[in-house]
Amino acid sequence: MYWLALFAAALFEMGWPFGFKMAGLHPDRFGLWITFSAISMALSGVLLYVAQRSIPISTAYIIWTGIGAVGTFVMGIFLFGDSASFWRIFFAVMILIGIIGIEVTGAKA
Repeated sequence: MYWLALFAAALFEMGWPFGFKMAGLHPDRFGLWITFSAISMALSGVLLYVAQRSIPISTAYIIWTGIGAVGTFVMGIFLFGDSASFWRIFFAVMILIGIIGIEVTGAKA
């Protein structure tokens, strides 16, 4: 359950920059998108709190921010036409490798 909460928190972490972007693109619905962002922030924080009750905070936080950052990066490419250059993708993959590495090497001795 705690890992599911962490994954959901990371997805909501992607929701607030999406809402900010949409508010900028659709000023006629600014209030709607800012509200969406605020709710995403709140849910992301609450779910991170729930997850870190069982998952070490260092692990939970790096996974939360990593999935949020890389997910937002991918969302930017597919939904908003952000650059998908080799080097940008390479470094996003490096973030994922770092997250996996921290988790794999974080086992207690």
